[in-house]
Amino acid sequence: MRFSNLLFICIVTLGSSEFCSAGPLHAQCKVEWYFSLPCRSVYEALVTQIKKWRTVSTCAMGGEKCLYKLQSASVHFISAKHTTPVKKYVDDINFRLSSYGFFTHCHVSAMSVSESWYAVTDHGTNYCNLYNLMEGSGLTEAPGYKEITSDFLCTQRSSANCTVY
Repeated sequence: MRFSNLLFICIVTLGSSEFCSAGPLHAQCKVEWYFSLPCRSVYEALVTQIKKWRTVSTCAMGGEKCLYKLQSASVHFISAKHTTPVKKYVDDINFRLSSYGFFTHCHVSAMSVSESWYAVTDHGTNYCNLYNLMEGSGLTEAPGYKEITSDFLCTQRSSANCTVY
């Protein structure tokens, strides 16, 4: 089905295109990051941060910067899970790292997806799952840091409060 047909169906059935253009129909987030660092440095920072935030004790001051679990890791791909501390929702996280610029720069494609089949909204939790790791690892201050995402790619990204989620 072509996108224009889908949009027409959304407008006719819902009376508005707001629901259809609000983002994914399942709670998830896709982000692209760029760094003027080798992927090995980005990889080490992310894996270290995931391991650092593995216990509930790092949630003691509030927020959800805890309960990350590393599933697998290589310099090109990191797989993890995040469990929300209160309701115990689980999200699958992955980072795909690609070198460019003669291996001096790194492009990271990241995704966080809610495991709950019924999750449509998430208050930006899937975005925060990813961003909190970037910020906690210090990568948001790294040379060449650039983030690309949107509400279309990330459920409720514009209203995300990553100090809470």
